[in-house]
Amino acid sequence: MAKTETRPASVRIPADGAYLSGDLRLPPRARGLVVFAHGSGSGRLSPRNRFVAEFLERRGLGTLLLDLLTPSEQTLDDATAILRFDIPLLARRLEAASDWLRSRPDTRKAALGYFGASTGAAAALTAAAARPGEIFAVVSRGGRPDLALESLARVRAPVLLIVGGNDREVLAMNESAASLMKAERRLDVVPGATHLFEEPGALEAAARLAADWFMGHLPAASLRPIRA
Repeated sequence: MAKTETRPASVRIPADGAYLSGDLRLPPRARGLVVFAHGSGSGRLSPRNRFVAEFLERRGLGTLLLDLLTPSEQTLDDATAILRFDIPLLARRLEAASDWLRSRPDTRKAALGYFGASTGAAAALTAAAARPGEIFAVVSRGGRPDLALESLARVRAPVLLIVGGNDREVLAMNESAASLMKAERRLDVVPGATHLFEEPGALEAAARLAADWFMGHLPAASLRPIRA
């Protein structure tokens, strides 16, 4: 797969009276834009999410990797783990990022999708349920949709659930969650993979599934180059 060079932009996104740090990339003629919701105790520098984001960019998708917590909140969460399971808070932050993208001339017409990992998947599903006409696709990697039970039936965007074949407890959670969804949904299992997809080729397999899902469900939209 040929690498497409894109120019990253470090951004600050207003949310809840604070600012969230993010990295925005828009490859030329991007088909849509995927906002990432990281998992427990992670952030925009997560090597796994960055790997997936780079894969999506090579397929012609824009990406926004962002920290769902402020630095002070992250310090608190590192010590107490009190915020990483606050799904309503994390979902509000995703919604704020979506509003911010809608406010920019270079991204306001973008077809938006969410990619969530672990607990971030619950936030992505919750936010997508709150924005039925704005979010066109959701992908969950090793996600915890069981933490978004009240939102599952209200999600209207097509949902892809990717789970490792050896991540049996999370696989059972995803099977149960899929049965509660009314929107188009699919559960794909990556054979031999565990929760973090650390096995050779496992994360690339998940990234390819995610890229295919977004490319198949995000309507083409015109995006302008990022302004410095």
